[in-house]
Amino acid sequence: MSDRQTAVAARSRPPTRSSARRRKKTGGMWRRGWVIAVLAVLTAMVLLFHRSVPNSIGNLGSLLDTFLPWVGVAVPVLGIAALVRRSATAGVALLLPLAIWGLMFGHLMLPGKAPGGAYDLRVLSHNVDAANPAPKQTAQDLLGADADVVALEELTPADLKIYKAEFAKTYPYEVTRDTVALWSKYPVVETKSVDVGFAWTRALRAEVRTPKGTVAVYVAHLASVRVGTSGFTSDQRNNTIKALGRQIAADKSSGVIVMGDFNGTINDRSLAPLTSGLRSAQGAAGTGFGFTWPSAFPMARIDHILVRGLTPTKAWVMSSTGSDHRPVVAELRL
Repeated sequence: MSDRQTAVAARSRPPTRSSARRRKKTGGMWRRGWVIAVLAVLTAMVLLFHRSVPNSIGNLGSLLDTFLPWVGVAVPVLGIAALVRRSATAGVALLLPLAIWGLMFGHLMLPGKAPGGAYDLRVLSHNVDAANPAPKQTAQDLLGADADVVALEELTPADLKIYKAEFAKTYPYEVTRDTVALWSKYPVVETKSVDVGFAWTRALRAEVRTPKGTVAVYVAHLASVRVGTSGFTSDQRNNTIKALGRQIAADKSSGVIVMGDFNGTINDRSLAPLTSGLRSAQGAAGTGFGFTWPSAFPMARIDHILVRGLTPTKAWVMSSTGSDHRPVVAELRL
């Protein structure tokens, strides 16, 4: 029999059981896991079009904005499911949300993003928590950061006395307004309360005279949000955002620093009236997500240092101090 006849005869033979099983197995990998693949595509759509989710129902859009990076957790979960199912279809589909998440947040994980270099002012902000069981220890932890300006929020009258006593030697200049306060190594030449719509003061403005020039410093604790059966309740917080945002937008100072607990992330569209025209120190000079709350297992950055007319050179989050928030620190060049 010639070689050609042998080849034709081989092709005409029925497939062996082993080859049939291989083809069936390979084909099954592409036929299985369609539910997982659909969930992967939906995850990608949520990431890509999160701004299209409306706030009209329970402020769902703002809730999604707040925890947006955590949508990416669906990728490894679905990836494990795809492996269990041995689904090639699901595996390929998962590349879509993985790529989108990487484009949106991957740069935050890259080392060496922070510009670094010389700075003129180191500032610190911390919601010290009215229920903090160890305010004296918290004060000592904050002193260890060696900041030039310290902003504290959610102070009780009793705890305020403790912080004043602990900070007295390091910070000769101090401004307090009800539950917010500021301490400075440099002279404070002008101060005032800032009305954000509360019956008591939860924001202040101070002008700090640094060796490189005077800067306007705002300290604010905006209204809290609630997550319940009615959704993400943030109307009061949004009103305080608008009130503070209007006053900062009208501020003619060449250098402005806004620090505090905003009860919202930079991604939250509702913060736009405040963040417009301001630059996040963490976004410009920090690494990682910089989550600050809750302190035991931070899931969102709701404590911020924002600037206008200054250049952030470094930003970071301190370790837990006993508060339910973590302190944020930034170095700024005037």
